[in-house]
Amino acid sequence: MSDTNIRLIVGLGNPGAQYEATRHNVGFWLADQLAGDYKTSFTVEPSFFGLVAKFKTIDGNVYLLKPSTYMNRSGQAVRALAQFYKIAVEEILVLHDELDLPPGQMKLKKGGGHAGHNGLRDIQAQMGSPDFWRLRIGVGHPRTLGLNQQVADYVLHMPRKEDMPLIESGLSRCRVSVAALLKGDKNLASRALAEPKDGDK
Repeated sequence: MSDTNIRLIVGLGNPGAQYEATRHNVGFWLADQLAGDYKTSFTVEPSFFGLVAKFKTIDGNVYLLKPSTYMNRSGQAVRALAQFYKIAVEEILVLHDELDLPPGQMKLKKGGGHAGHNGLRDIQAQMGSPDFWRLRIGVGHPRTLGLNQQVADYVLHMPRKEDMPLIESGLSRCRVSVAALLKGDKNLASRALAEPKDGDK
């Protein structure tokens, strides 16, 4: 079995209409796009503290999860679903906003720290391990973008108009990357995230 056998994909965000378009919810955006790609839809699952969708691959069922708790309690939903379906931490992919990457830059990694991200911190605590996969969706940092804004305030606001096309393009590459990862091809999954160079189509 490949070490990239993903059985649970978790999009991170905050529930509620007031947060839908904010930077902190880009994980939800990508989860919604993946649900469309795989012709599935989310249903409310109170026992899993979130919205859950399911689709089949050659290796079996894959679950999509959007926790309905606030970001800092994301791990509650992840643990509940993973325990019920006996999903190992190494079989989990988390989609999340990343301050340390500029808007539109995406990176895939397995394991590592949480870098102060409350959702990652809680998943790591609830699962007892940092060894899950992460798809880091760059939203930029207010300091590197020259904005006089606190991080907590920054992530709870919409991306700037000039950043949205970059993020949307990056999310399209993420969808290709996830498809490759689901087939066990980690190298292709990482290459798919590369930003197109000038002149590339």
